[in-house]
Amino acid sequence: MSEYLLDMRGIVKDFNGVKALDGIDLKVRAGEIVGLCGENGAGKSTLMKVLSAVYPYGTWEGQIFWEGKELKAETIRQTEEAGIVIIHQELMLVPQLSVAENIFMGNEIKLPGGLMNYSAMYRRSEELMAELKMPDVNVALPVYHYGGGHQQLIEIAKAINKKAKLLILDEPTSSLTKAETAILLDIIRDLKRKGVACVMISHKLDEVAAVCDTVSVIRDGTHVGTRPMKEIDTNEIITMMVGREITQMFPKEDVPIGEVVLSAKNLSVKGIFQDVSFDVHAGEILGLAGLVGSGRSNVAEALFGVVPATSGTISIRGKELNIDSPAVAMDNGIAFLTEDRKETGCFLILDILSNMDAAVLRTQFVGPLGFVQRKQLQQEAEKMAQTLRVKTPNLHERIENLSGGNQQKALLGRWLMTHPQ
Repeated sequence: MSEYLLDMRGIVKDFNGVKALDGIDLKVRAGEIVGLCGENGAGKSTLMKVLSAVYPYGTWEGQIFWEGKELKAETIRQTEEAGIVIIHQELMLVPQLSVAENIFMGNEIKLPGGLMNYSAMYRRSEELMAELKMPDVNVALPVYHYGGGHQQLIEIAKAINKKAKLLILDEPTSSLTKAETAILLDIIRDLKRKGVACVMISHKLDEVAAVCDTVSVIRDGTHVGTRPMKEIDTNEIITMMVGREITQMFPKEDVPIGEVVLSAKNLSVKGIFQDVSFDVHAGEILGLAGLVGSGRSNVAEALFGVVPATSGTISIRGKELNIDSPAVAMDNGIAFLTEDRKETGCFLILDILSNMDAAVLRTQFVGPLGFVQRKQLQQEAEKMAQTLRVKTPNLHERIENLSGGNQQKALLGRWLMTHPQ
C-alpha cells in the first residue's frame, strides 16, 4: 500500500502546442494539507482540473495514482465517486435552489417512485451545517439569501456529503472577510483531524503558512519544489514562485502627482451607498477599502455607469458628466476591470481576440465605410498580449481554455487598448 493517498507523476498538459503543465509531480498523504502556490498563470488550476477530470484521462500525459492504484477518470463523477472533490474559485451553486438542493445536487435522496425525499435531505443538510458550525442556516431557503462566506461553507458541506477523502480548494478565501476566513481555516483543520486531505491553492501565503503541512510550488508549468511548511517561510515561497530574491515585494514608484483627473462629490446610489467623495490625481493610485458588502465595488460601478449614481456629481478634468452608461464612461477615458472575470468579464465561448477587442470596436479600427480593420486590430491585440505575457498558442483560442491568470491578463489588455485616462 502506498504511503500517499494521491501521487501525480510527470503530468503534461498542452493547449494547441503551448504547454500549460510540463512534467508536474504532486504527492498528498491522507489527512495532509498541501499548499499549491505559484503566480497567476503558473498552472495551478490546470493541474487540479487534470486531477478532477475536468480535463479527462487521455487529454493529458503522465500518471495519477489514487490510494495506490492508477486513476484513469474520464468524468468528474468518477473522481467524486473515488473521493476527490474540487471547489472552484467561482462557486458552482445554483442561487435560486435551496441550500439542501444544492448540497444534494446530482446525489438526491429519492422516495420509491422517484420523488425527492426532502425531509431526509433537509435532515442531513442540517447535520452538515451543524458540523460546519453553521446551525443557524435555514437549509430550505434559496442560496442567494446567504453571503459569500456562507456559500463557501455550503460548497464544503456539498463536498463532505460526497464523502470527500481529498478536498481541492481553489482560492477559497478570495472573497471572504477576515472573520469568515478564520472560520474556514478552522473548518479545514477540523477536516484534517477527521483524516480528510486538502490541496489549497492560494496567493494568501499567511493563510498557507497557518494551515498547510507542506508547500508545493509551480512556476510556468514546471514543478519548482516541495517543502515542509515548518522548514520554509513566506519569503522563501515567494522566491520559489517568481525565481528571484524579493527584497521589497511591492516597490513604490515615485512619480509626480499631477492635476485632478477624476472627482466624485457626494456620490450616492439609493439603497446601496451614500455621500461618497474623493479626488484622483494624474499619476496617483487611490485605494478604496472596506469590508465585503460595504459598497466598494458599487462605487466603481457607479463611476463606470453600470449602475448610475442617483445623486452627486462625477467630473473628469473639471468637466461635470452625467455617466448614465458604460458608453459615456468609455468615451471619457474610464476603464473598468470587473471583480468577477467569469460572470461579468469574459465572453467564455469567444476567442481571446474577440474578448480583447470588445471595448475598442466602437471607436477604433473601423474604416471609413464602417468595416472593421481586422489586420490592424489583430496586430494591436497581439502586441498587447505579448506585453502582458498572455500564455496562449494564438489569439483564436477560446478564452475559457486559458488559466484564470491569463484570462485576467486578457481582460486587462482589453482596457489598456482603449488608452484610458
